[in-house]
Amino acid sequence: MDKNQFGIDMMKEGKWEEAAKAFMEVIDENPTDPVAYINFGNVLSAVGETEKALKFFQKAIELGGGGAAYYSAGALFYEKEQFDEAKKMFEQAIKEGLHTSDNYFMLGMCLVNLQNTRLALPYLQRSVELNETDSESLFQYGICLAQEGSLDEAIVQLEKCIGLEPNHADAYYNLGVAYAFKENKQQALAMLEKALQIQPDHTLAKNTLAILENMDNQIN
Repeated sequence: MDKNQFGIDMMKEGKWEEAAKAFMEVIDENPTDPVAYINFGNVLSAVGETEKALKFFQKAIELGGGGAAYYSAGALFYEKEQFDEAKKMFEQAIKEGLHTSDNYFMLGMCLVNLQNTRLALPYLQRSVELNETDSESLFQYGICLAQEGSLDEAIVQLEKCIGLEPNHADAYYNLGVAYAFKENKQQALAMLEKALQIQPDHTLAKNTLAILENMDNQIN
């Protein structure tokens, strides 16, 4: 079996030492193979050796590792909450031809964390277009749409999310908020109650439900 593939298989099984050994053997045999540096960096990142991992990703970039190398570096910066640096890496990955759902999603999430939801929207939209079965992409896209005031489209995306993940309490909560803003109180209450059925300690859902019910009591 190809040593890179063997290493990847070991990573999937959580056998980090075996994976690292396989990738290091590839590097020793072919020190100009950027894929091995990316894979070894991913092992280091998985075991918390982030600074060492970054050096391997940078080496992969120098060796022409392309979009995959920039994506791995971006994921590392994102994990360290260095969102501006991560954004640059994901943008460069796109320039290098990495047009994957994951890359667009991560770029969008960088912009969300940098408080720029308007710029995040097209990247999250593209992520959903490329993978319509990713519930987290649908959820984050829906949240982003809601924050930009596109409530009808937000509801569509959040409903798609719960269609794929019926126990997504946060999606039900945000649907409840969206329906409340649209003054559809009955539907809002139903969504918030569903969120609490799934996650009884969902504080935001509890508080929002209490506010809506208190409004009813005041009217009555």
